[in-house]
Amino acid sequence: PMDEVTGNIEIPTDGEKQGLGGKMLTLSSPVAREWLEKRRGNIRPWAEFLATAKFRAPANPGAWGKRVMRNVEFYQSNYLFVFLGLVVYCVLTNPLLLIAIAACLGACYIIKIRSDDKKLVLMGRELSVAQQYGVVAIAAFPLFWLASAGSTVFWVIGASFFLIMVHASLHAEGGEEETEPMMEEIV
Repeated sequence: PMDEVTGNIEIPTDGEKQGLGGKMLTLSSPVAREWLEKRRGNIRPWAEFLATAKFRAPANPGAWGKRVMRNVEFYQSNYLFVFLGLVVYCVLTNPLLLIAIAACLGACYIIKIRSDDKKLVLMGRELSVAQQYGVVAIAAFPLFWLASAGSTVFWVIGASFFLIMVHASLHAEGGEEETEPMMEEIV
């Protein structure tokens, strides 16, 4: 005997369509806007961030750890923009990667526009929007591999980590103790 499955399936109308599990994260989303405004509001002045007069070696390893933690927390938004600047630099200096990104975004935009008008039929089978995005992802893989996107990602991560750690290690704040603990000489 076959078990019978029953129930109501509600198909969202065009105005209700959302992605990513029902929550589309776009810049029009209040959560994304709030996060972006918080980051922009927490940016420290760039003149203070880049003040070379404040660059000093830490007094000891304990002071170094405290300084790094304090600077990473204090300059968090500035470091985010350093990371984004490195991403933009890598994309703009790698023309093939720029073309691959543009092709993928263009294909996704075309799928978004076409999904409202007509369905895509491939070899007599109608492809859903998710399947169309899957085809774009599969087709994009060789493009990104040829454009060495993987090495670019790791370069950006490594360069960001290096620059952030150098800055966080060397940038001293005004109230920071810069002297080593005094030790008495025993004769």
